[in-house]
Amino acid sequence: MLEASIAELEEEIRRCKRCKLSRFRTNAVPGKGSLKPKVFFIGEAPGRSEDEQGEPFVGAAGRVLTELLNSIGLSREVVYITNVVKCRPPGNREPTEAEIEACAPYLRRQLLLLRPKLIATLGRIAWKWVCSEFGLSFTSLSRVHGKVFEVSTEYGSAKIVPLYHPAVAIYNPNRLPMLKDDMAKLKELL
Repeated sequence: MLEASIAELEEEIRRCKRCKLSRFRTNAVPGKGSLKPKVFFIGEAPGRSEDEQGEPFVGAAGRVLTELLNSIGLSREVVYITNVVKCRPPGNREPTEAEIEACAPYLRRQLLLLRPKLIATLGRIAWKWVCSEFGLSFTSLSRVHGKVFEVSTEYGSAKIVPLYHPAVAIYNPNRLPMLKDDMAKLKELL
């Protein structure tokens, strides 16, 4: 039943034309991973590699994410990874509020179907969406990364941990230890 519901939602996302991003995409990127995820990761939007392959976090930032997961003994097979926006914005620009709002029902349904107890946001856009969705005060990631927030959802309580986007380590390799420290918070919570 859950598998069929997720497959149906993914197909709906692949056919979506709710916003202009659908005109520029090669593939929509619904999400991928375990249907009983230990951690539910929310990123910003697909990049070029993700758009080409139709899967989240398969480019350079995805390699960093995989390394971070491995650092706490997790594989991609036991987590679920998706994005706030399911199609690549042109030129990898940030998604607009209208694009985020157009995709929000999909992310809400993913959360309701998979009922994660631990949600990790990857980057400012995902953190901002989660704050808005769960009634948290939006604060700069530099102040809250790696902290734990308890929220009420339609399916019960959940913990949210805001993290920097893995791409941070691509542009500044000196930040990889900080990303690993933050990721270690997830391991503690598991």
